[in-house]
Parts: sequence; structure tokens; C-alpha cells
Amino acid sequence: MGTSYEAAGVDIAAGERAVELMKSRVARARRPETVDDASGFAGLFDASALLRYRRPLLATSTDGVGTKVDLARRLGIYDTVGHDLVGMVIDDLVVCGAEPLFMTDYIACGKVVPERIADLVGGIADACALAGCSLAGGETAEHPGLLEPDEFDLAGAGTGVVEADRLLGPDRVRPGDAVIAMASSGIHSNGYSLVRHILAADPSLTLESQPDELTRTLGEELLTPTRIYAQHCLALTRAVEVRAYAHITGGGLAANLARSLPGTADAVLNRSSWTVPPIFELLAAHGRVPLPEMDKTFNMGVGMAAIVAPDAADTAVKLLDDRGVPAWIVGEITPGTGQAVLR
Repeated sequence: MGTSYEAAGVDIAAGERAVELMKSRVARARRPETVDDASGFAGLFDASALLRYRRPLLATSTDGVGTKVDLARRLGIYDTVGHDLVGMVIDDLVVCGAEPLFMTDYIACGKVVPERIADLVGGIADACALAGCSLAGGETAEHPGLLEPDEFDLAGAGTGVVEADRLLGPDRVRPGDAVIAMASSGIHSNGYSLVRHILAADPSLTLESQPDELTRTLGEELLTPTRIYAQHCLALTRAVEVRAYAHITGGGLAANLARSLPGTADAVLNRSSWTVPPIFELLAAHGRVPLPEMDKTFNMGVGMAAIVAPDAADTAVKLLDDRGVPAWIVGEITPGTGQAVLR
């Protein structure tokens, strides 16, 4: 008797069941320009929507969730890392001022468990709806023998559009501009290799424990989904003179903000302008991680930064606060050499 694909570890029926389970949530992540492809092999987007632009620039970004997926696996909670994926991809697009249009995802797993895949994709779809973009398609791949049955990884790519003469970036930044910080929802999706290293070295830090510094279990805190800034940033850009944004991901606040500075200006940031969330203090204490290492690994409570005209700073903070995003003036732009400095 011959062998089969299923005997090799690939369950096509389970994949089809996963697609059925995720359909209703994916349907909510849909822009009016989305066009159905009856075959399902491709995602279609009506590019005539770009005719309203004088010179449309397409922006694209790709990313993953990193080793945060290991904590999701251990806790059996999957929709939050789908949310993280959208934050990592789509919030990179808005840094240049681009409106997100659509996103695709890719999930690799050791074994297709339909409910798990549906949760992962459902989380992606829910976050796409928050970000204002379509989830245009995706792929789930079963990799038996390469990944354990409960292991998985996910990645995605997004596309957006911005008018050429409204492209944001370093060339717009001037001394005297204000730097606005937008609060993170937690660790977001960077630095989890260090997080896992700290947890492995300290038996008192279990995912089920609730340290005195936290108001919930450590696992719940660590799986807090990434805040989605896209629509808040677009609203801010429409309301005030925004020069540039910086998405605070791997490298921390100073390194990422420096990417949005010209070589003739510095960003001088006031460390005392905000209180670092307890999760970062807990990790630093238990891992004996020095402050410079924390600064370059984690967002430390700032998930996105905006550089705005000086007279727009107060309006920007109020607009973001009114939209439910805690914000504050974290610093200013001075003449310099393209550095961001925390003081």
C-alpha cells in the first residue's frame, strides 16, 4: 500500500477547515476597493482608487512577530500575536505618511490545528480593521519534521499610498520642532529574546505568576497586543503640520527617532517627561539589565513618536489624548548631527 501526503504530516482537510473558521473575521477587514478573486489564489485591489492622487507613491513593509510567538504557544493564546503582526507591518507604513491599503500574511506551523490558525488569522483581521486596511490574502503552510506540532511562526507584508509632495521624513524636520511621544501598550513585539532569557534564568518569574509590580499575571502582561497607531497618525497628519514619525521598534526610542532626523539636527528628549511602565522595571531588576541596554532593546513606554511644528505641539497632544492614545511632549529638535539623545 502506498503512502500519502497526510502520512507525511500534512493535513489538507484541516487547512480547509481553518479557512472556513476564519472567513467571518477576515470579511470584516475589508476596504471598499477590495475585489474578490473567485479562485482565491490572489488578493485583488482596485487601483483606480489611486487616480485621486496627483503622484501616488506606493509604500511597502514586511515584518514578523519574532520570538513572542513562543510565549503565545506556551500560553495557548493566539489572537494577540496576530494583532502584533499588523502593528509591526502597518505602523511602519504610516511613518512616511502613507495610508495603509492592504496586507497579506504567511503562517508556518508544524501541524494545522484549525482553531489555532483561525485565531491567528482572526487577530490579524481584527487589527487590520483597526488600521483601516484590507486583509487581502494569506498562506498557511504545514512543515512537519521542521517544526514541532505546536510550533508556528507568522509574517506579513503591507502596502500603502502617499501623495509624493506629502511624503514625511527627515528633510521636513527643523530646529525648534517638538517631539511628541505616544504611549505604547506594553512591550509590543520587540525584545522578546531578552525577555525569554530573563524568564529562563529566574524560576520565580513564571507566566502564571503575578509579581507585585503588575496588576495581572506576567503572561497576560507579556502578551498585551501592540497598539495600532495607523489611523491616529493619519488623523494627526490631517490636523496639524507633522514633519516626521518614528515607529519605536527594535533599537529603542533614540535609535529609531534618529532615523527620522536630518544630519543637521538632533532630538533632545526628556527622560523625566514620562513614567516607564512597571513591566520594563521588573525585567530590568530581575535580569539585572543596565539602563542603556534597556533603552536600546525595548520601547520603554513610547511606541510611536511624531515630530511636529512648534505651534502644533499642544494641539497634537490633545488630539491624540482625545482619540485614546496617551501623548506628551517628550523633547525638541535642536541644531546637531542627526542624533537623538535621552537626558
